[in-house]
Amino acid sequence: MITLKNEHLSIQVSEHGAELCSINCGGKEYLWQADPAFWKRHSPVLFPIVGSVWGNTYRVDGKEFNLSQHGFARDMEFTLVSATESEVHFVLTDTEATHEKYPYSFRLEIGYRIKGKKVDVLWKVTNTDEKEIHFQIGAHPAFYYPQYDESPNRGYFAFSPTSKLNYIGLQEKGCVNPVTHYDVPVDGEGLLPLNIHTFDIDTFIVEDSQLTSVSILDMQKNPYLSVHFTAPVVGLWSPPTKNAPFVCIEPWYGRCDCANYSGEYKDKDWTNHLAVGEVFEASYTIEIH
Repeated sequence: MITLKNEHLSIQVSEHGAELCSINCGGKEYLWQADPAFWKRHSPVLFPIVGSVWGNTYRVDGKEFNLSQHGFARDMEFTLVSATESEVHFVLTDTEATHEKYPYSFRLEIGYRIKGKKVDVLWKVTNTDEKEIHFQIGAHPAFYYPQYDESPNRGYFAFSPTSKLNYIGLQEKGCVNPVTHYDVPVDGEGLLPLNIHTFDIDTFIVEDSQLTSVSILDMQKNPYLSVHFTAPVVGLWSPPTKNAPFVCIEPWYGRCDCANYSGEYKDKDWTNHLAVGEVFEASYTIEIH
């Protein structure tokens, strides 16, 4: 476990999955501590898919491959390549085992940088293959609610921009119906109340770059934590029906399949493409208030 710290906060990152495992600010833990009774992870990196492919099967040039939800990177050992007091970087490269699930050569670099009360999460994907590669990448950080007690209420989501939002939902086998859109059920102030029933629908999937940040507010509507991003898709999730103590804000460059999708992997929604030698870079920021 690698620790970064400054005068405001400290974070811990594991080489396993290059996963962020702790954000401590002022003696308070903000990142979910992976109690398996609710969810056994903290903040996994989703690669080379986000969500599920239909029937856990996808196709490259007509050949079928099997890949479980969110891909394999989160369960692999990364290599530490650099570390300072404020920044750390890990790398994962393809192996014979990954080629059985994902037929491309790649270099995936995950970095974390702290400054003040902010954590920057840095992604870099390099095509080391001799052909174009296709991939998705996403985040899945889980944050403790500011309030978790016998009350059914947990706080609020605030959104930026504050314009009217719509989402799509999961339909079957972890896949979506992209045709039917629903309004995000915000209140008169544009806030989404967080309570024990907010995630009865499972996941709010907000597409088309409608958002650049999502903030958690406490019951008094004071800012608690924000996630800032440029990703075109964001997922909002907490385990349905479990009354879990946490909520996830998930910037995605990708999304699960549409239900019954049988096309090529490269043609699925929100897939990224890299020519030989090209590099994809993206990031998001977690801010403690």
